[in-house]
Amino acid sequence: MNKSLYVLLFFLISGGSVFAIQDNFVNTSLADKNLERPYYQEKYNYEDTASVPVKLAVTNRVKSEKDLYEGQELEFRVTENVVYNHKILVRSGTSATARVETIIANGMNGIPASVILGDFKVGDLESSRLTMEYEKYGMDLSLFVYPLKWLLTPLPPTGSCTNFIKGGHVKFKENKEITIYYHPNWL
Repeated sequence: MNKSLYVLLFFLISGGSVFAIQDNFVNTSLADKNLERPYYQEKYNYEDTASVPVKLAVTNRVKSEKDLYEGQELEFRVTENVVYNHKILVRSGTSATARVETIIANGMNGIPASVILGDFKVGDLESSRLTMEYEKYGMDLSLFVYPLKWLLTPLPPTGSCTNFIKGGHVKFKENKEITIYYHPNWL
């Protein structure tokens, strides 16, 4: 009995590294593929917090239900002049684009849909100095659904009926602004 406890204790202390298995599946399956790494900001100054808001509005009304797909470019226009140190960087009305990077469909129990935009291009501003991503959510009905679900739970099948209430879709409207930020001192 004591020997088995000592072996188990040794195994737990060593972290199981005695019986480590090498997994070469990733290395063998990707060996002949040429993969391009995405761009990311390597030289970021964490002490610099200077940022300039860039307000954008979509040019055409778009919904996540039917109109969007991943990789699609959305057209925006700048709604206010972008000013830094009393100098106009981008004028109002300038066109801008963003790529739809991820679409998360709405779910049961009131969970809303979500759209993540990235790769912003605004006038002559450097893309590496703009906000990396912007995420927009649909209408969240879960705060309505969960109390209703618990209220209906004593009646056996009725609490489960709320599973079929789905959250809202993401809508980009012409009159609704989104705000991203330009960081002029990023490298």
